[in-house]
Amino acid sequence: MYKCYKLILIPLMILSASCKDDPQPIGNGTQQESPKKENGIVTKVVVDSLPNIGLLVFDGVLTTEVTASMDVFAKLSKDGKQLFNVFTVAESKEPFRSEEGLAMIPDFTYDTTPELDVLFVPSGNDMHGQVNNPKTLDFIRAQNAHTEYTVSNCAGAQLIGASGIAKGKRIVTYIGGGRELQETYPDLKVQDDLATNFVWGLFDY
Repeated sequence: MYKCYKLILIPLMILSASCKDDPQPIGNGTQQESPKKENGIVTKVVVDSLPNIGLLVFDGVLTTEVTASMDVFAKLSKDGKQLFNVFTVAESKEPFRSEEGLAMIPDFTYDTTPELDVLFVPSGNDMHGQVNNPKTLDFIRAQNAHTEYTVSNCAGAQLIGASGIAKGKRIVTYIGGGRELQETYPDLKVQDDLATNFVWGLFDY
């Protein structure tokens, strides 16, 4: 099993809204929107004025690649204000399980997700099903047309490669996975995974 701590960034432009230094909730007096219920199920509230961060999820996704990202971006500012809309997106609303067994119900499907400012593509130990899923690849391509950042972690680079959005761009994956990534997607500029932790696709050289 490989260790997942490689990050791939393929931004189209610089995201205008950013996290404040050390954002912390202030007691219970936060300014986050209250959740709503539909048919007894809590639904995600999307604030129109905030940037949308979508976390792609699927059967076998690595739990912490989703939960850690959500933990970071869902933090409030020092004065208790919500900074981003953060939600999970999957092919359907059917419950699924992560690699470690955590049951998840996505907030949105590919067809219902709001337009994203940031799309985060995590990984799993077996990406075969996802890289051969045309609906997932179409979703990545469609969202990448207007995201400010399209981000992948670890073996999520396989999905980025399969989607074609990184053609001619520098990219990196988990340690030991670079050769396979380059052979599978020869149009990518795969970086040395032993020497490179992340890349910014905005600068292609």
